[in-house]
Amino acid sequence: MKQKIIVIGAGFAGIQFVRKLDEKLFDILLIDKINHHQFQPLFYQVATSQIEPSSISFPIRHIFKNKSNVRIRLATLRSIDAPNRKITTSIGDFEYDYLVIATGCKTNFFGNKEIETHAFSLKSTYNSITIRNHILQTFEKILSASENEKEGLFNLVIVGAGPTGVELAGAFAEIKKNILPKDYPRIDFSQFKIILIEGSKFTLSNMSDNARKTSKKYLEKMGATILTEVFVKNYDGHLLTLSNQSTIKTETVIWAAGVIGETIPGIPVENIARGNRIIVDRMNKSKFNDTVFAVGDIAYMETPKYPNGHPQVANVAINQAINLAKNMNRLQKGKKTKLFEYKDMGSLATIGRNKAVVDFPFVKFKGYFAWLIWMFLHLMLILSVRNKLIIFINWALEYVTKDTSLRLILTDSEKK
Repeated sequence: MKQKIIVIGAGFAGIQFVRKLDEKLFDILLIDKINHHQFQPLFYQVATSQIEPSSISFPIRHIFKNKSNVRIRLATLRSIDAPNRKITTSIGDFEYDYLVIATGCKTNFFGNKEIETHAFSLKSTYNSITIRNHILQTFEKILSASENEKEGLFNLVIVGAGPTGVELAGAFAEIKKNILPKDYPRIDFSQFKIILIEGSKFTLSNMSDNARKTSKKYLEKMGATILTEVFVKNYDGHLLTLSNQSTIKTETVIWAAGVIGETIPGIPVENIARGNRIIVDRMNKSKFNDTVFAVGDIAYMETPKYPNGHPQVANVAINQAINLAKNMNRLQKGKKTKLFEYKDMGSLATIGRNKAVVDFPFVKFKGYFAWLIWMFLHLMLILSVRNKLIIFINWALEYVTKDTSLRLILTDSEKK
């Protein structure tokens, strides 16, 4: 008899886990709040009008159209009843033999509700479209704004100088130089400021010293303003207050300063690590119940190589999911399981056209070749061949023309 597995979340971990399970051994119920898998590393390119949302969004039902053992439901997880092997969702209760939590993480606003209300986050395709709409509408407003109003409209603030923040800042700097002046020839873009705020000493603080220095140098050369060792204390939608008591007038704050897991009722408090991550063993099994597992960003696993948990990146999520799926296949066949061991293949970030930094274990480099490597590796992670081709063609055209035609404001004009 097949075992019933419920998987919560269709991100990198959830998708790979379901793909690698033996369909002869398991019946799978995949639950997510949205009907598509989202390619998070390229959200910033949607937000900056470089690629279309459909290029990085993949309908879940299409992904598993040939998997007869996979059922899909759109729902939100409400709670877990581990002793009775049951979950409660927004559409009802479901029983399971095994539960795999792959919900990823949400934006961490560090408890500041006012910032959460007024700042933009970048954790979904929808967020990306919202930012794109807002940025384009901002320049439409500038055309008719008073001089007093223009200062806040001209200041774009990005909080957090990790890969997302750095890539956003670089992309906005490029469209400021190459694209927006053509669309809005009557706007003085020398007044448009891209301000990147980071609490630590460096941009890309989790990468090598070479990557830190290079990314900062690239961004400053591209015209971005970088403020380090300073924190955002508050933002009311118009005025940003910093820890050094200075303020910035701005109508646009994009928050890329960290992530935190969703709180899930039913998981004991003692089984939650910092960042609301679920504590698991080397098999990704939870410490509180043998039938509950967690993979990806939501999982906290300590190993000799990673005594403080693994980095919350796509490669960790994918590899944990594959290892867990193979182990579940092995268990059903009476074979020995394997502990998870992550081999760090390196980190990389792009800052703009011909500008990227790559940290591989054996070599670190920057510039044009690093940029090509970044593009190639991201294309390989895209799920479908069709989407790989679409994105590649789009990137090639943009490289040649230094332009795109994707600057659409997609809102309901009747609600203005």
